[in-house]
Amino acid sequence: MATMQEAIELRTAGLPEEAKEILLGLLAQSPDDPEILYQLAWVHDLMGLEGEAVPYYEKAISSGLKNPERCGALLGLGSTYRTLGMYDKSKGILEQGLQEYPEAREFNVFYAMTLHNLGQYDKAMALLLKEIGETSNDEGIKSYQKAIAFYSDKLDQIWK
Repeated sequence: MATMQEAIELRTAGLPEEAKEILLGLLAQSPDDPEILYQLAWVHDLMGLEGEAVPYYEKAISSGLKNPERCGALLGLGSTYRTLGMYDKSKGILEQGLQEYPEAREFNVFYAMTLHNLGQYDKAMALLLKEIGETSNDEGIKSYQKAIAFYSDKLDQIWK
């Protein structure tokens, strides 16, 4: 029987259908295994089957998925909710991820996308500008890092 590692290698190699088949076989033997569920969610997302990915993400998280996979599952679920137009659910999951993994800056980027979808443009832009200012290696961005940080939450302010 094929293994989880083989499925991961197939997914990584751009063969998600083959990975999915292995993972479904593994899931039949261990229906509550959070790692299998997470890998299935990931494969479904890769295949553009976001709606089918959601229950796998949800069950992986509720079944006690451990780190570092838990971090990826929260981000994946939040992003997938957003792509499905489930903005409030996306916001809630991404906020949970931000709380649990404050060092995982990728949550801020996906959270900003969700805030944009919710019409909170000022908060979304502030988050993105902060991330760009703090993480960019571009010399031009670095030279204006303080200005970018300063203006990030003052975009609508008019200076006289």
